[in-house]
Amino acid sequence: MSEDCVFCKIIEGQIPSNKVYEDENVVAFLDANPVSKGHTLVVPKAHVDTVFDAESMEYMWKPIVKVANAIREAFDVEDMNINQNNGSLAGQEVDHLHFHLTPRYDGSEIDISYNRSEPENADEVAEQIRSKTA
Repeated sequence: MSEDCVFCKIIEGQIPSNKVYEDENVVAFLDANPVSKGHTLVVPKAHVDTVFDAESMEYMWKPIVKVANAIREAFDVEDMNINQNNGSLAGQEVDHLHFHLTPRYDGSEIDISYNRSEPENADEVAEQIRSKTA
């Protein structure tokens, strides 16, 4: 646990939250500033800043799916964004790994836009990544 981390304080019960799920490794609670009804964060209890430090956290996936399905059933949600902002340039505001489960009701909840273009040197780029996964 990190003493100055707001999510660690929520996990420890020092800051109140609206928890919707908890097991030995993970806690899920409603976002304090939700984008839509049911917007939930799924957070590992162990403090790591980003996904780069999360190699041993494969246990995250089952709770994400479980909570996503619970939100879907509770609010009759058809669509949902599940995202993880990794680092400040990617929009991460709290330096504790977390996944956003954001229900979409009419599509206006989140405005996602990308400046996409044709890939340059895709074969070389793919090989550079492949060589680091071996």
